[in-house]
Amino acid sequence: MSEVLIRDLERRDYISLAAVWREAFVPLTDEALITACKKMEGDSRYRIFVAETDGRVVGFVTTVEALAINLPDGYIQVNSLAVLPEFRHCGIGKMLMNRVEELARERGSSLVELASGFQRTEAHEFYERLGYQKTSFRFSKRM
Repeated sequence: MSEVLIRDLERRDYISLAAVWREAFVPLTDEALITACKKMEGDSRYRIFVAETDGRVVGFVTTVEALAINLPDGYIQVNSLAVLPEFRHCGIGKMLMNRVEELARERGSSLVELASGFQRTEAHEFYERLGYQKTSFRFSKRM
């Protein structure tokens, strides 16, 4: 594998990002992803980093910076992390998470957190190898 570059998402990456998303998660139209990315573009709390090799986007991580009463310095929430199957186990996920941790330090945030579905046991092991701890269950309700 060639060198991997971790960089901010650019508009030219939208369709590639959608393809990685569909490979890792649930079906999503290009239009839905583009709409979401454009909304995030105008808000400095949101960041999307992509992993690129040989001019191809092979992974990404999306984040949002937030505040909480018990975390007045803020925290970085990882909303999604994905790497194409043929590029997994090559250190790309770790590189993306390292960039998120670097962002947290740059912003003076005191925590990085994420949620991961119960069925994603391989992902859980990955996060634990990076030093993340299971601290709670996540609850959600669709509106």
